Order: sequence, then structure tokens, then C-alpha cells
Amino acid sequence: MLTNRATNATGKRLRTTAAALALGLALAGCATKDRITTGSVSRPSSAPVETMSTQQLASEAQTLGQIYAKNPKDVNTAMRYASVLQMNGRTDQSLAVMRKLAIDYPKERQVLAAYGKALAAAGELEPALDAVRRAQTPEYPDWKLVSAEAAILDQLGKPQEARQLYRRALEMKPGEPSILSNLGMSHLLEGDLKTAENYMRQAVETQGADSRVRQNLALVVGLQGRFKEAEEIASRELSPDQAQANVAYLRSMLSQQNAWNQLEQEEKNTN
Repeated sequence: MLTNRATNATGKRLRTTAAALALGLALAGCATKDRITTGSVSRPSSAPVETMSTQQLASEAQTLGQIYAKNPKDVNTAMRYASVLQMNGRTDQSLAVMRKLAIDYPKERQVLAAYGKALAAAGELEPALDAVRRAQTPEYPDWKLVSAEAAILDQLGKPQEARQLYRRALEMKPGEPSILSNLGMSHLLEGDLKTAENYMRQAVETQGADSRVRQNLALVVGLQGRFKEAEEIASRELSPDQAQANVAYLRSMLSQQNAWNQLEQEEKNTN
């Protein structure tokens, strides 16, 4: 297991990556496909974007791009397209799609929330915070937006403010797995992997936990050097190839930060 010093160092190095994962989870549920109907264009795939392979994402982006070009004001298509673009690493294009949609629908909560996600992914954190706050309705607050605001505050380096909002969101939606997982990610950002894992395990054991929640648990387990366990958790949601690819990427990331050898050695020492 990592020492506190090593854990804190690893947490700091992984801050940007982990924060992006937390934010993606926070905002993923903000859009509901039935709230706005602007056309009859059906989405080419109903598979969760997070579980798609690189090849599938590329194909989905091409298909959605053609549909989007015909009707850029279709909310469902535009938001799906922006999400796929973001997963493909085309952050600027994703933001452009969402910026146009936010101009077309300046008062729609789901659009503003997704626009906030795109802004945050592009590193524009203050505008992202503004977009999410504008999406909120004080007289009828949405717990998803409260959690999303907290995730952005985490990225801004304000964990105490973020956790107050996570607790408020849990009061509004007790036991919600996505909030518990985001709270775990908040602790991960400060390098407190044990607390992060505790929250994530609560999340996965709660009814309604989805693939993203379990993948976050796999992440925090892997960051503690327990790669076999992380791969087993990931394999429950992804294909064996995808699970192995995720763990391989994690190892590569840690290796680049001179953390992999230490994690591997400490894993051996605990066996």
C-alpha cells in the first residue's frame, strides 16, 4: 500500500485526469433524452459512450456528424455528438457543438449542464462553473447540477466547498451512487486513496450504480497497485480487451510519472 507521501504525490500528478473523470460522471446523467423533442432523427447507437472502443467511437462520430449537419438544432443528436467527440479527444470541436446548442437553447438546463461539461473538459473552469450555476433553478434545485458544480469546484482546487455541495446533493438524493463516487473522486484528488475507495465501494453496492461508477472503483483500486483486482472489477463491465487496455493505460500513465515501479514493489511487499 502507498505511504501517505507517495499517495499524495500520486494524487497531485493525477489531478487533471481524475478530475476529468469525476466531472464526466457528475454531468453524465444531466441530460434526459425525452425532455426536448426537436425532430425525429434517431441516434445510430444506444450503447454508453464510455464503453465504446476507439474504432466504435470513430464510427459513431462519423455517423453522428452526418446527422448533426442536417439538423444541428436537434438536442439529442447534438449532445450525443459532443459527448462522442469529447471521448475521441476532439475537445475543441465538442465545445463548439455545445456552444452553438447553448446559444440556441439558452434556458434549457440539460443543455447548459452539458455545455458546462464541455467547457470544463477544455480547461475553461470558471465559465463551466457559471454555465452549471445558470442551469440550476433555486426554487427547484437539481441534485445532478449540485453534484456537477461540486466536481468543477474540485477541479478548481476547492475540495471543502465541493464536499459541502456533495453532502447537499446526498440530502436531496440519499444514497445516490454517482454522488458517492464523485465524493470518492474528491478524496482521490487529494491523494487519500483509502477514503476514496470507501466511498466508491459504497457507491457500487448501491442500487442503480452503473458502469461509470464501477470503472471509477477500478481506477482507485489500480492506483493503489492492486492491478489484478482492478482488472477484475473493470472486466465485469467491459470486454476483456477493453479492461486490459484500461489497466495497461493506467500502468503506462503511472510509469511516465515514475510511480509504477514503486506501486509494483509495494504490491509485492504486501503479498
